[in-house]
Amino acid sequence: MKAMILAAGRGARMRPLSDARPKPLLAVGGKPLIQHHVERLAAAGITQLVINVSWLGEQIEAFLGDGTRWGCSIAWSREAEALETAGGIIHALPLLGAENFLVVNGDVWTDYPFAELAARRISAQQTAHLVLVENPPQHPKGDFGLTADGLLAPARANQPTYTYAGLGLFAPEFFGESFGESFGGAKKDAAMCGGKLPLKALLDDAIRRGEVSGELFAGAWRNVGTPEELAALNGADGGSV
Repeated sequence: MKAMILAAGRGARMRPLSDARPKPLLAVGGKPLIQHHVERLAAAGITQLVINVSWLGEQIEAFLGDGTRWGCSIAWSREAEALETAGGIIHALPLLGAENFLVVNGDVWTDYPFAELAARRISAQQTAHLVLVENPPQHPKGDFGLTADGLLAPARANQPTYTYAGLGLFAPEFFGESFGESFGGAKKDAAMCGGKLPLKALLDDAIRRGEVSGELFAGAWRNVGTPEELAALNGADGGSV
């Protein structure tokens, strides 16, 4: 199974730290954030990686190279301008192939067991499985609900909601066969915007069709989006991550 690490974002909320260094190369526990992902994926037996890059992407490529240092192979999906999450994945689909693949946001830190996600089977009626976490302070309203039978549901008032952890298992079919098809015209809109497309635009449609399952993860997970969040993570966990 292949995994895609999303590393193309500008990291505007991480400025000024991200002005001269891309956010995935900022240090957590003494090593670049993206290195944690590469090492944990490799330890889980997931050694075929695709990484998208844009802002200062050449620094990420220079650091990771072809991945052999960590026992991996890395294919690079280069974006002249960041295409957002779904747009970046669609751009990388030729590198990802026809099988289900993992997606890992480059700006989270977690000890989630990637081998369990890779071993999960999604049914023929489903096209994605997302990992959710309890809502962090900076995102109190969450993203989605979770039904008793393990399907994601739209967030509703007076119903428990959870936050997408930036970890998921996707079938290529989730993204359709080509840019102009399905998803209520979302992809056509993306094509008109140079291929930019947020993931939630597709998730909302797929959730309404009952195609997305989910799980709630109670282990270590941190968003690393601002200098304050980076400092807090290093202060709390820097010696053990």
